[in-house]
Amino acid sequence: MKQQPHDNVLTIMSGGAAGDGVRAIGSNLVKFIIESGYEAFASVDYPSLIRGGHNFSRMTFSNEKVFNDYSQIDVLIAFNEETIQIHLEELREGALILADKFTEEEKQAFGDRAIEIPMSKYAKESGAPPIARSSVALGALCFILDLSLEKLEEMLRVVFKNKKEDINVELARLGYEYVKEKGIKHERNFEPMPDVKDTLNASDTFSLGMVKAGLDFFISYPMTPSTPILHYLAARQKELGVKVIHPESELSVINMALGVAYAGKRSAIGTAGGGFALMHEPFSFAGIGEIPLLVAVVMRQAPASGVPTYTSQADLLFTVFAGHGEFTKIVILPGDAEEAYLAGAHGLNLAWKYQIPVVSLTDKHIAESVMSGRLDTEAVGMLPEKRAENTDENYGRYQFTEDGISPMAYPGAPNTAVKVSSYEHDEKGIAIEDADMTVRMQDKRFLKVNEIKKEFSELETIKMYGDLESKKVIVFWGSTKGAVLEAAKYLDKPVKLMQIVWAQPMNVDVVTKHLRDAEVIIDVEGNHDAQMAQLIRKNTGIEITDRVLQYDARAFDPIDLASKLNELLNK
Repeated sequence: MKQQPHDNVLTIMSGGAAGDGVRAIGSNLVKFIIESGYEAFASVDYPSLIRGGHNFSRMTFSNEKVFNDYSQIDVLIAFNEETIQIHLEELREGALILADKFTEEEKQAFGDRAIEIPMSKYAKESGAPPIARSSVALGALCFILDLSLEKLEEMLRVVFKNKKEDINVELARLGYEYVKEKGIKHERNFEPMPDVKDTLNASDTFSLGMVKAGLDFFISYPMTPSTPILHYLAARQKELGVKVIHPESELSVINMALGVAYAGKRSAIGTAGGGFALMHEPFSFAGIGEIPLLVAVVMRQAPASGVPTYTSQADLLFTVFAGHGEFTKIVILPGDAEEAYLAGAHGLNLAWKYQIPVVSLTDKHIAESVMSGRLDTEAVGMLPEKRAENTDENYGRYQFTEDGISPMAYPGAPNTAVKVSSYEHDEKGIAIEDADMTVRMQDKRFLKVNEIKKEFSELETIKMYGDLESKKVIVFWGSTKGAVLEAAKYLDKPVKLMQIVWAQPMNVDVVTKHLRDAEVIIDVEGNHDAQMAQLIRKNTGIEITDRVLQYDARAFDPIDLASKLNELLNK
């Protein structure tokens, strides 16, 4: 029999077609649950269709940290018949199903677990659009889960401010009273905690991290699943003091960002793998031109158009080796919304500190999921770049220095020509083809690597969890963090867990220290070729042969992952 989640874990799913309010109830429910004092993680699943197709939102909550949602369902809200059939095998024993109506066969199969609620009828009678059914369902859940109706009403008034908030509040009350009259409850074996967390999304927190580090311009062409960053910043330009630009193509995006940085303003761009593929020549320009640039790459299932609204971790090596030729870059792999905030702040600061391109690599799973957490906004701030003082006609943009970092000046400096070149050049930026100068300039740019590695002692580029004395090690990165940490609660043996946060440069000494004497090493990734294992072998010579790989464009389920890990740990 398949292992079940612990008793202090509950999962709620809503499903229907596009336009049924699935995402609305999902986002409002997780916000309400977190504000009610619980830890939670919620994800969304939708096809690449404007209308139709099966959509669902899933949330898992508990009284302890939840790192990922579960596929086993305790309460299913079905906005159409298809939802029940698709998720039938995922229903846990005793799971409740909420719907407008059930077939006679379903009533016989589910018995008292089938809860008919006139959601569509209430919405129609109130004059609200059909999507408002989600508020009826929220009210019903409020009673079923023994949560505060008053708190739900407060939240709905904020969410629907100036958008028929009274109607949505009334619909929630109708749903609440309907199930209250029937006395429908779902047994819950845990209580809320006094320390209420924030409702976080990695796209939003990454945006806030960039702003904290002094972001001036964000430039992006919409491409799922990176678009939420563009939407978040565009809606808050005045509030955050950021100029947001949507050019006509990905090439325009990166070239415009390079121009902005050349002028002395901090810029960042966002895209998915396909968009980043179009940017490689200008990305290399940032390398040789020593132009600061932060790129948010949000992965989806590829190659080509692939499965565009689903997740993947298959762009790791593509990103680490991005661009043609050799140049210094940093690749950061945040694994949740809190780490995404730091990636945004550190990424922008490091780009300007070392005058290099920096990539923050995430994926759809965390870019569009919502989780409970807490941002340490005092941990980061804007760090100054190395600026030239008292420049004149002798200024050299690429002046040789001990650390390889040249003082920066910007156009408009008195009596100063600021040259930037994609051609190999001398200290003043004049194009050259001299062999000796070519070597000197390449060596100059790679001097920065030694300085960047000093960040290893200041920033968490490798994170360790679990039993640090164990000789059994599980290696992971990015969004698999959530599933691995959740799966660890179900493992048969103590393990050491290692999260790679920086892929380039990698903290080789720490990775080697924890892996060289390990008896078992298991690599967990969302791709076919075990790309992190390849990168570790390249950097350390250590071969990881035990692997749990998933490349169906879906995120790992903690229980399924725990089963596969236990099988490898016990062999």
